[in-house]
Amino acid sequence: MRFQAMPKVRRQTGFLTFYVLTTAFPLYVRDSLHGNQQQMGLVITIYVLGGVLIRPLSGQWVDRFGKRKMAIIGMVIFLLACLSYFGTKGIILFLIVRFVHGMSYAIASTAMSTVAATIVPTSREGEGMGYYTMFMSISMVVGPALGLFLWQDKNIHVLLLAICIIAALSLAFAVGLRMPKDKGMEPLAEVQEADSEAAPVASEPAKKGWRLSHFVEPAALPISLVGFILSFAYSSLSSFMASFTDEIHQSQVTGTFFMVFAVMIVAFRPVIGKVFDRYKEHYLYYPGIGLFAVGMFLLSQSHSAAMVLFSGVIMGIGYGALLPCFQTLAIKLSPEHRRGSANGTFFLLFDLGYGLGSYFMGMIASISDYRMMYLAAGIIALICAGGYYMLHHRPRRREASYPQKANVA
Repeated sequence: MRFQAMPKVRRQTGFLTFYVLTTAFPLYVRDSLHGNQQQMGLVITIYVLGGVLIRPLSGQWVDRFGKRKMAIIGMVIFLLACLSYFGTKGIILFLIVRFVHGMSYAIASTAMSTVAATIVPTSREGEGMGYYTMFMSISMVVGPALGLFLWQDKNIHVLLLAICIIAALSLAFAVGLRMPKDKGMEPLAEVQEADSEAAPVASEPAKKGWRLSHFVEPAALPISLVGFILSFAYSSLSSFMASFTDEIHQSQVTGTFFMVFAVMIVAFRPVIGKVFDRYKEHYLYYPGIGLFAVGMFLLSQSHSAAMVLFSGVIMGIGYGALLPCFQTLAIKLSPEHRRGSANGTFFLLFDLGYGLGSYFMGMIASISDYRMMYLAAGIIALICAGGYYMLHHRPRRREASYPQKANVA
């Protein structure tokens, strides 16, 4: 019964709109505003900056005011921001709207991810969150392809109308969301009781002053830092893939690349979730990051459409194992009444890596070329493997009681 609620949760996320614009808006800057690679990355960075600044507060608001309420508030602002793009007449106003849009995305995505984590049974967290993040991952790869399709005629109004429709549908799904308590599910009643009991304890330190732990969940911080490194490398795909394929005269394969990437994520996700629940996360992470790095290196050396698509297959399998692993760990290692803050912490650093990556990868491309940029992204992925070992694997191995602690969390 509880697991059946997951499809509804998945449909209500606004991830697709964000990733549609990650390819379309940089092309808009290049083709219509005649911007360079750094300016193309800036339209992504300013959006992510808005999300990064509000993420710590969004997690706290979700824990304090409720998941469904904050999801609806976030989606209302999200839709208003999409509509506001029609009125932008200059680059400054355009960037202001992007900033507000990013803030609303942070609120909505934090709330919806916490809803998903609440619904999934503890014994199936890896599998349940794996299915949830599968749809997030699909948005990350289908969105850029859809953005390219909508921009093919270079008509900004068609693009904006499409994202407004998607945002309106997301809001409608959020309004129609029914939390499990409405279905008489006793396990969630226990969760809500635990939340109400824990709230006074969590709010006591706030009376003594501002602390970082009020906004960032310390237990989720190490794995979130690893996610930061991964998203830094991943940003090069959605932000600059279209420009890279133009550079190697294979522009017709861009949309197919993202579709292949998505198919690999979907095909392997059921297996990945079960592996996470039955074995340690290391069995997923190291093969996943290895495949992702190899795919980046292959892409940097691609000269043909077949090579580009093959790199997409390799990276899709690897990336499909990484994202659910990160987010599930951020939640699993954190106190239950701090799940909103744990999600906020994870997305804070993941979005920050994505935004900074878009800008700095653009700098690398402007100094050298896109091949060197993807080579650098592959090296960063290998650094991510070392970061995982130092921040998560080695500390967990030192704790003899790690499995018990993880279950309690």
